[in-house]
Amino acid sequence: MKHLTLTALMVVLSLGFGTAAQAYSGEQFVVCGLNPNGDNFLALRSCGSSKCAMQDKLGPGTFLVTMNPTGTKGWREVIVQQDIQDWSYAGPSGWVYEKYICLVDHTK
Repeated sequence: MKHLTLTALMVVLSLGFGTAAQAYSGEQFVVCGLNPNGDNFLALRSCGSSKCAMQDKLGPGTFLVTMNPTGTKGWREVIVQQDIQDWSYAGPSGWVYEKYICLVDHTK
């Protein structure tokens, strides 16, 4: 019986269930680099593709918090913030093309 328990524990640990998961609290970005002579907005989409439905139009200077530490094929999952101090995570969420977002540096 002891051997079975030890084996079961080893299986659980090997699957990663025995390690502590670290939460990603998000980084803050701002919409940037848009062409003012073009549409001058960044589409917030329902998924990470230009083929997905547009949920909103984000103007220059719109603050966002990311949902994952890295993008997927040039897209980032985000939550729209009301302003630079809004950390409620209550705004609209979706996907944006990461070429048009810039990391906010809070150390300056």
